[in-house]
Amino acid sequence: MMISPESVFKALSDTTRLRCLVLLVEEDALCVCELTHAIGVPQPKMSRHLALLRESGLVADQRRGQWIFYRINPALPAWVREVLRQTTRACGGTPPYRDDRARLDAMDGRPGRGCAA
Repeated sequence: MMISPESVFKALSDTTRLRCLVLLVEEDALCVCELTHAIGVPQPKMSRHLALLRESGLVADQRRGQWIFYRINPALPAWVREVLRQTTRACGGTPPYRDDRARLDAMDGRPGRGCAA
């Protein structure tokens, strides 16, 4: 997979997209409702950011029943995966990333147990 450094860093330059990517690095896959709940943005805004991440090649999506799940694209080059890992390591324990994680962990009705959206 070819992905340019410009597209990677452009995607990382937006706070909402970066917050999504940090959660996705920490999780196997998340649905739109989980990301919306954790980050606290309206669903249309979240969907727009996820579409940009998908178009850039950073995330892949998969439909499971009524939900669409997003995950870090497994075809990413090693250097991109390392950038995402290091970014998550550096900021994952600080606000707002830590708060996003806490909201996600406290979310009732996560997929598999019924979606809260």
